[in-house]
Amino acid sequence: MTLALTLVAIDPLIGGVLVRGEKGTAKTTTVRGLADVLPPVRVFEGDRFSADPDDPEAVSPDGPFDDATAVTERPVRLVELPVGASDDRVTGSLKLDSVLRDGRVELEPGLLARAHRGLLYVDEVNLLHDHLVDLLLDAAATGRVSIERDGVSAEHASRFVLIGTMNPEEGELRPQLLDRFGLTVEVAAPRDPALRVEVVRRRMAFDAEPEGFASRWATEQDLLRARLADAQARARAVDLDDETLTTIAEICAAFDVDGLRADLVTARTAAAHAAWQGRTHVTREDVRVAARLALPHRRRRNPFDEPGLDEDRLDDLLGSDEPDPGPEDDGPDDDGGPGGQPDDSPSDDTGPDTPADHSDRSDHSDRSDRDPDQPQPSPAGAGSVASAGEPARARLLVVRGTGQGESGRRSRARTSHGKVTGVRRDAEPTGRLHLPAIITAAAPHQVARRGPSGGRGLTLHPGDLRRAETVGQESNLVLLCVDASGSMAARRRMEQVKTAVLSLLLDAYRRRDKVALVTFRQHTAEIALPPTGSVEVASRRLADLPAGGRTPLAEGLLQAAEVVRREALRDPSRRPLLVAVTDGRATSGPDALGRAHHVARHIAASGIQSVVVDCESGRFRMGLGADLATHLQAEHVPLDEVTAEGITGVVQAATAPREGVA
Repeated sequence: MTLALTLVAIDPLIGGVLVRGEKGTAKTTTVRGLADVLPPVRVFEGDRFSADPDDPEAVSPDGPFDDATAVTERPVRLVELPVGASDDRVTGSLKLDSVLRDGRVELEPGLLARAHRGLLYVDEVNLLHDHLVDLLLDAAATGRVSIERDGVSAEHASRFVLIGTMNPEEGELRPQLLDRFGLTVEVAAPRDPALRVEVVRRRMAFDAEPEGFASRWATEQDLLRARLADAQARARAVDLDDETLTTIAEICAAFDVDGLRADLVTARTAAAHAAWQGRTHVTREDVRVAARLALPHRRRRNPFDEPGLDEDRLDDLLGSDEPDPGPEDDGPDDDGGPGGQPDDSPSDDTGPDTPADHSDRSDHSDRSDRDPDQPQPSPAGAGSVASAGEPARARLLVVRGTGQGESGRRSRARTSHGKVTGVRRDAEPTGRLHLPAIITAAAPHQVARRGPSGGRGLTLHPGDLRRAETVGQESNLVLLCVDASGSMAARRRMEQVKTAVLSLLLDAYRRRDKVALVTFRQHTAEIALPPTGSVEVASRRLADLPAGGRTPLAEGLLQAAEVVRREALRDPSRRPLLVAVTDGRATSGPDALGRAHHVARHIAASGIQSVVVDCESGRFRMGLGADLATHLQAEHVPLDEVTAEGITGVVQAATAPREGVA
C-alpha cells in the first residue's frame, strides 16, 4: 500500500490508488501520512483555486494574475470527500448572499477545487452515491470542473490524485470508477504477534505524547521527503524503450485487460518505480511490480469475481533472468514502500471460491432408472448441492410508490438530485435551493421591506426560502427467501433456481441495493446472509446451498419478516422488497400450508411489498405459488420469466404456431 501511494506521488498521472481491505488495518492513517512527506506546491497568494504559477496556460476564477502577484508555497492538501456530500459541496456553488445583496456573481470553491494539485481521499469509496461518482468520473477524465447553475457558467482546473479505501464486504465499486484508479492493493492485518505488538506499542506511545513521538521520527521523515523529491525529479529522465513497452503490451494482452489504459498506467508505474529505486532505466522487476499493482482490477472478469492476478503466469511472461532485489538500507524494498515493511498480504492470484459440482452427491444408485428432474430421496438432514448456471439480465422488480431512501437505480424516490418536479417550502435545511422560486416568493414584499429609505438589492426573509423537489431512483433492500427443501431438490430445478437467484443478485449489484438471503428446509429457516452491500458474499453462500428435506414455508416467511423488521430499525428510509423463491408447497408441521398463508397475509398487512418467483414446473401443476402470491398481495413471476432470456423464450413459445394448427 505504501509503495503504491509513493508511486502515484512520484507521477500523479498514474491515476490514484484504491485500497481494499478489512477494517482496522490503518488504511486511513497511512493515506493521511502521505501528505506530510510530499513537497510543497507553489501558488499565487490569495488564489483559492491553486493555479500553477509556472504554467502559463493555468487560469483561475480568482484571476487574472500577473508577474507582480506574489507567489507563495503551501503544503499539499489532503481533501476528504464525505460519502454523503451534496453536489454543491463537491463542485462548488454560487455565493447566494453576494448575488442577492450586491448583484455580484461570486463562486464558492468546492472540494474538487481544494483538491487541485493535491490528494482527494474518499473513505468507504464503495458507498459513494452514484451522482457523486459521476462528478468524480467527469473531473478525473477532463481535469476540469464546470459549474452550470441558474444561467451562470464557471470553470476551473481540478487535477488531483484520487485515493479511495473500501471494505469489500460492504459492496463493490462501479466498473467505471474502478477503472479510474491507476493502482489497487489488498491490505490485511499482520498475523505475526511480534509485529502486532510493535504496532500497539507505537500507537500507545503516540497517544501518550504526540509531539515527542513525531520528533523521534523526524529524521526518517525528512530523509523520506528528500528521497521522494529526488524521485520526482528523476522520473522525467527515465527511459522507456520499445522493448519494455512491447513487454508491457504483451502482458496486458495476455491477461485480457479491458481497454488500453492498463498499458499506459503500467508503463508510468514502471518508470516511477525505477525513479524510486534511483535508476533512469526500467528493468523487468520494475515491470513486474507495476503489473502487480495496475492489472488486478482491470482483468476481464465476472461481476462476482474478486480482482486478482496470477503471479506465476506473470513471471512466465517476464522470464526470470533477473533476481529479485533485496531490501535497501536507505529506504523501502520493492514490496514495502515508505514503511520499509515487507508485503505480507496474501497473493491475489486466486479467483472466487468455486465450489465443486456435487449435484450427484445424493444419488449414487442406478441413475438410469430415475428422472433427474424429480427430487431424489435423501437421509434426514442431508441435502444435494447443485451448481448454478451463468447469470443473465434479470427482470426489473421494483417497490411501488415513491420512497426517500439512499440513491440507487431501482425504485422511484424523492432524492437530493434528479429531475425537478416542483418546489417545497419547509424548515428542513436539505435539498437544493430553487433560486427562481425564492425570488418569486420575495418579490411582492420588497416595497414593504425596504421602507421609506428604499435601498438596493433583494431583501430576503426565512419564509422566502424554497427548495427543489427532485425525483430520482433509490436503492432497496432485496431480501431473497429461498426454498431449499426436497420439493426443490431436483438437480435441474435447483440449478434453475440458483441461476435465477444469481441473476437477481447481479441485478442488485448493478442497482446498488442491499441484499439479504434467508433459506428454509427441513424444519427451520436460517439467515444465510444478513443485509449487506456485498452481493459477492451472497453469491458464495448461494453456491454452497444444499437442498432436501421438508418445506417449512411459514418459518421461512417469518424469518424474512423478522429480517425486514430489524433492518427497518437500522435504516428506516430503505424500503424492502421480499422475493420469495418457492413452489408454494408447505409440508413441515400440522396445517403447514394454512400457517404459511396466515403468515403471508400478516406480511402483506404490514406493508412489505413482495414478489413470488414460482418454481413449480411440470405438466400438472397445483398453482400453490400463485395462491401464495395472492395471500402476500405480491407480483407472481414464473421461474422461467425471471431473466430477460426466459421472458423471450416464453413469448416465443406462446406465439409459435403449434403442429397441426394453421
